[in-house]
Amino acid sequence: MLQTKRWERYEPAPTNFIDGGSEHPILMQILYNRGVREIGEVAAFLNGEDAVMENPYRLRDMEAAVGRIVRAIEKHEVICVYGDFDADGVTATTLLVEALQAAGGRVGAYIPDRVDEGYGLNIESIKDRIAGKAQLLITVDCGIRSLAEVAAAMEMGIDVIVTDHHSVGPELPRAVAVINPRRADCRSTFKSLAGVGVAYRLAQAVLRVMAQSPKHRLTPDEAVEIETKLLDLVAVGTVADLMPLTGDNRSLVRRGLAQIRLGQRVGLYTLLESASVSPQSVDTAAISFRIAPRINAAGRLSHARLAYDLLRNPEYAQAFDQARQLEALNSERQSLTHHAQAVAEAQIVFADDAPYPPLIIAVSDQFKSGIVGLVAGRLVDRFYRPSVVMEQGHEESRGSARSIEEFDITSALDQVGHLLVRHGGHSRAAGFTVRNERLPEFVESLTAIAAAELSRHETLLPRLWIDAEIETSEINWALHAQLARLEPMGQENPPPLFCTRHCYVREVRSVGKEKNHLKLTIGAPGEYVFDAIGFSLGAQADQLETGLHVDLVYQIETNEWNGRKTLQLNIQDLRISDGK
Repeated sequence: MLQTKRWERYEPAPTNFIDGGSEHPILMQILYNRGVREIGEVAAFLNGEDAVMENPYRLRDMEAAVGRIVRAIEKHEVICVYGDFDADGVTATTLLVEALQAAGGRVGAYIPDRVDEGYGLNIESIKDRIAGKAQLLITVDCGIRSLAEVAAAMEMGIDVIVTDHHSVGPELPRAVAVINPRRADCRSTFKSLAGVGVAYRLAQAVLRVMAQSPKHRLTPDEAVEIETKLLDLVAVGTVADLMPLTGDNRSLVRRGLAQIRLGQRVGLYTLLESASVSPQSVDTAAISFRIAPRINAAGRLSHARLAYDLLRNPEYAQAFDQARQLEALNSERQSLTHHAQAVAEAQIVFADDAPYPPLIIAVSDQFKSGIVGLVAGRLVDRFYRPSVVMEQGHEESRGSARSIEEFDITSALDQVGHLLVRHGGHSRAAGFTVRNERLPEFVESLTAIAAAELSRHETLLPRLWIDAEIETSEINWALHAQLARLEPMGQENPPPLFCTRHCYVREVRSVGKEKNHLKLTIGAPGEYVFDAIGFSLGAQADQLETGLHVDLVYQIETNEWNGRKTLQLNIQDLRISDGK
């Protein structure tokens, strides 16, 4: 049996919805699947007018934050923007520093070292490198759970503003302001901003206040121009952090992609060059698979400051050299991740009465902290179980967790929070630090929580939500053009999935350097013929042969070879058709 995932169908859209619009019926069904239920909402979604353009002041504590920042600018105080070392954090840091400098502020950036300082605010770093130099510290993409660190900074005489988007703990930091759309008392109607999105809203509020004051040199038109130029960073950070591309995020990313395509940010332009991506063709897939990994590689294997300096660099020659450094780090990251995955998989204990353990945990002093999250993600992709990968140090172990739809990993970590030094994240991804003497108890407790929660599910397989069943005769460039109108696509607005049954296998082979990808040509004589590629499905080639009929679940994409563009099917799962 080839099928490895659960195939689910969206409910058919009502006939009056499909027929009531002037759009392609398949496009109308997809829009219905994405939550567009009224005819009047169709044009708004397709034109990017569905987002409520939020007033930044709907975010709780925005007024207090802006007031303190404006005072710092007017008094010529030094402001430190304290960021995170991933793509969301780096873009958020870059964005807020640029915005506050444009508003007249004396601003510098601080991004911690992943290995020496870890995620979030670090008391020693604040004491040694920020205290006595800055009067105001603003966090971006971190800080919501740094209670002790914020308190310590305030005691050192540094005012702190926290901006974050991660899950909120039982208590808020005692800062001058805490801006996080996930706060229960936040009036914002959109809760899923990335860290860079929250930073953007703060930047907007500050720029508009400064532009409205007669004693500042910034004009309203200049403020709008700066806001627009910053949208490229919002797009990169939002997509890289896997935030839902709906509502406000979809609007921000759409406009941000348009800004990237202008090629005005020199550092980002050279990064695209090194990744062999044309600025004019940048889409969310290019950010996810080409741009974000290179930005993240700096924080994973070197220091995120390299990526920050690249994004800020206006000089092409220097930026090009920095982009090449990121390219080399990314190649090293790929190699290290592949090796670490093999080490992690060797630690998995498979019981006779269960296919996989409820929770996969791998610990090694060979792991680098910068790649443990990537390895955990690969384990989830392969085994569909929550996975925890830890780098074991002398006294503490630092880990990353990735999870599945059925298990909220951050909630689980909250339940064992008394065993941890720190932790935080989202329902599907989290990070933590645990002292080694507590490690056995932590592993036992977290495993027990996972076993209890996942035992309620009869089967654990990833789900594929099929947007429509179609025939290969319906696949053409006109349909592809209709699907492109759904852009930008990503989390919660994914590329459409189609199912076609009883496809004749004309040719089958495994391809790729390690023969780990499946290549099919489908279409019986006299039928439409398409190439189909199944990434990481190469092992299934042995179970297929010419003349078989298969059911396919796939995305429709373009393939360019020798200057010729064709449509191909990107296989997500397949099975041999009944009776064939």
